[in-house]
Amino acid sequence: MTFRDAVQEYAEEPLTRQIMMDLLRTYKRPNDKINELVKKGELTSIRRGLYVAGPKTNIARPEPFLVANHLRGPSYVSMETALSHWRLIPERVFEISSLTTKTSKIYKTPMGRFSYINAPLPYYSFGIKSVQLTPKQVVLIASPEKALCDKIVTTAGIILRSSRQTAEYLIDDLRIDETKLQELDLAAITSWVKDAPKKESLSMLVKTIKNL
Repeated sequence: MTFRDAVQEYAEEPLTRQIMMDLLRTYKRPNDKINELVKKGELTSIRRGLYVAGPKTNIARPEPFLVANHLRGPSYVSMETALSHWRLIPERVFEISSLTTKTSKIYKTPMGRFSYINAPLPYYSFGIKSVQLTPKQVVLIASPEKALCDKIVTTAGIILRSSRQTAEYLIDDLRIDETKLQELDLAAITSWVKDAPKKESLSMLVKTIKNL
């Protein structure tokens, strides 16, 4: 059985080192075989120990959100990336942004740029949703409310001190529609405030949206 045949079973999945070692278990030097497959375009290296099927295999790759979850874990997709996914902001986002409990880091890969920002526990664990993108792909992504909170919490220089300033930031800067803001679960945000960075800013966010 060729590698191309064997890897069909893992279509749409990131290929971890454990999976690769299993697929190449008959080879005496599996690492040499991995390098050969990368050179031939049958395998794409995302980082050391994480791969996806290469362009020469014609096998479906995992979605970038799923790659983001695996590239640095634990993590979940958030901030502008999640806001765009939930259609709160109009812009299409090209960098995949995530929060993690590990140190902040940026990866430049053949599948794009992935950025990770550290968030403290227990705040990190709030508002994470499991979303099924395809029958084989389930990703961890911030809820609309958590993505907005994460954007405020992690952006240097954003301190929300008044309702007018907050409304301008949400509607003019982020370009979020008022009706979409009014649909957000403010009770959820309120429940996170006591354990969140920038408590005052998130409290002002809730107050401002209530008064829209």
